[in-house]
Amino acid sequence: MDAFFASVELLRYPELRGQPVVIGGRNATPVLQADGSHQFARLRTYVGRGVITTATYEARAFGVGSAMGMMKAAKLAPDAILLPANFEDYRHYSRLFKQAVAVIAPQIEDRGIDEIFIDLTDVEGETDELAARIKQAVFDATGLTCSIGITPNKLLSKICSDLNKPNGITILGFDDIPERIWPLNVRKVNGIGPKATAKLASLGIETIGQLARADQGMLQDYFGAHYASWLTQAAHGIDQRVVANRAMSKSMSRETTFERDLHARQDRETLSGILVTLCDRLAEDLKRKGYVSRTISIKLRYDDFQIVSRNVTVPEPVADAAAILQAARECLKRVPLQRKLRLLGVRASTLEVPGAAAHKPLPVQGDLFA
Repeated sequence: MDAFFASVELLRYPELRGQPVVIGGRNATPVLQADGSHQFARLRTYVGRGVITTATYEARAFGVGSAMGMMKAAKLAPDAILLPANFEDYRHYSRLFKQAVAVIAPQIEDRGIDEIFIDLTDVEGETDELAARIKQAVFDATGLTCSIGITPNKLLSKICSDLNKPNGITILGFDDIPERIWPLNVRKVNGIGPKATAKLASLGIETIGQLARADQGMLQDYFGAHYASWLTQAAHGIDQRVVANRAMSKSMSRETTFERDLHARQDRETLSGILVTLCDRLAEDLKRKGYVSRTISIKLRYDDFQIVSRNVTVPEPVADAAAILQAARECLKRVPLQRKLRLLGVRASTLEVPGAAAHKPLPVQGDLFA
C-alpha cells in the first residue's frame, strides 16, 4: 500500500491532499472549527522524542521518512501537517484491501498491516491484466492506491513493489535483472540491513551488481559462509521461498519512547501505567492474530541509549494481559533500574496457536512498576 497510514488519514481529511503530512504526533488531534473546517498542528510545534510512523510523498520530498525523530523532521519540514496515528482505522482498511485481493488471488501471505505476497501461478489472466484488476479491486474497496511488483519470486517482488511508487506496477523477469536490479543500492535487498550495507561499502560494494560480481571467498571472510552464500544468491535474484497462506509470526511487540526520561522509582506510577497499557495492547494483538506465547520479554533503553532486554519462558502459553504483565514484571526484576529510561517495550515470542491445556498463571513474586 502507498504511504498507507497517511493515505488512510487523507480519506478523513481530504483537504490535506497534496500537502506534506506526517503521522505520529500523540497530541496532534485536529481541532474542529465553528465553520466545520479543521485546525491542524504543524510539525514545528512538536516537542518530544517521538518518531514518525509514516509520511505523505509530499513530506518525503523534504527528506522526512518513517522512523525519523520528529524533532529532526521538524527542521526539514517545519510546515508539514502533524496528525496522530489511528491504528483502529489502519487495521480496518488493512482487512478491506486484503479481502479485495483474496477474491482475485486467494493464495496470499500476510506480511503486516500494509503488505502482502500473492502467488499468481494458478490465477487465470495475463500478468498486466491481473495487476490492473488487483489495483482496481483495492481502490474500489478502500479508496486507496497500491504499488505492485510481479516477478518470479518474493525477493524480487519485494524490491519491485517499491520501484514505481506511488500507484505503480513493475513487471520483471530474470533477464531484466542486470539492467533494472543491479544498478540499485544493496540496501534495496530485504535482508541487507544498515550494518551489512556499511560493511559492504567498506569493501567497495555499493550496488547489487557489484555484489553479484564480488568474490565469494572475500564475502565469506567478512560475513561467514552462510550469509555470504545468501548475499550472492540474492544479488542474482535467486529466492526459493514459497508464498505461504498463513505465515506464522515469529514475535509480536509493543514499545514506546517517553516524552521525557523516566526513573523507575520517582516515576513509578507513570511507568506502571505505561507497562499496563503495553501489555493490554500486546494481548489484543495476540488475540486478533489467534496466537499464544511461551516467551515474554521486556526491552529498556536507558538515558545513555544503552539497550537491555530480558525474557522469561512461562510454564504454559499465555495471551491475556494479566499474565503478560506478570511475566514482564518478572523480567524487570533482573534488570538494573538505577538509570533513567527513554523507552520501554514488551514482546511475545515462541508463538503458537492455542492448545487444549488450561492456562496456569505464574506465581506472584513481587511487584515492579506497581
